[in-house]
Amino acid sequence: MVINGKVGTYDERTIYCWKKSCIRSVKIRKRSRKKILVTKGQLRGSINKIIGIARDRNIIIQQVDKNKLDQISEGNAHQGVAALINAYNYSSIDKILDKAKLSNRPPFIVILDEIEDPHNLGAIIRTAECGGVHGIVIPRRRSAHITQTVYKSSAGAVEHMPVAKVNNISSTIEELKEKGLWVYGADMDGEEYFFRYRIKRTYCFSNR
Repeated sequence: MVINGKVGTYDERTIYCWKKSCIRSVKIRKRSRKKILVTKGQLRGSINKIIGIARDRNIIIQQVDKNKLDQISEGNAHQGVAALINAYNYSSIDKILDKAKLSNRPPFIVILDEIEDPHNLGAIIRTAECGGVHGIVIPRRRSAHITQTVYKSSAGAVEHMPVAKVNNISSTIEELKEKGLWVYGADMDGEEYFFRYRIKRTYCFSNR
């Protein structure tokens, strides 16, 4: 159904994401969407397709003023549509390794340490998803976490990429080595790109 009215508040258990590409990625997953917000008078084109899918899934569709979406998107381009969804459900090392087993490919994990800019984290997630990475590991402290800014920067790729938060990166690296993974450090001054290097073993990359 489409309703008019005020946008309710949300807490740390929910986040907004916006832009059509992000909404399209979110709708693929079964994770609950609280509601879809569209600018009044924008019920046409690709937004109509999003509304049709939302109706099929009994998701509330709410028409709001453009300045409300401007506020939600923190001044960024939202293309007239946003979604209020449940906050990101973090994965674990074991689940990432299980995903690798199901893919019938050697595990490919990226470990990120002290990536504090959510735009950078989102961009890395987007690239990792395109590069066949099975999962990403970040520390609980001194790191950006999955926020609506990360959703936007990843163009929705975060919905397809398991991310695990760990207490200690060093301990996690040792744990992965014990499980048979080889750890390669990424270096800005390195002379070889990883896709040109023949790696035959299970492996993960780290920026430490």
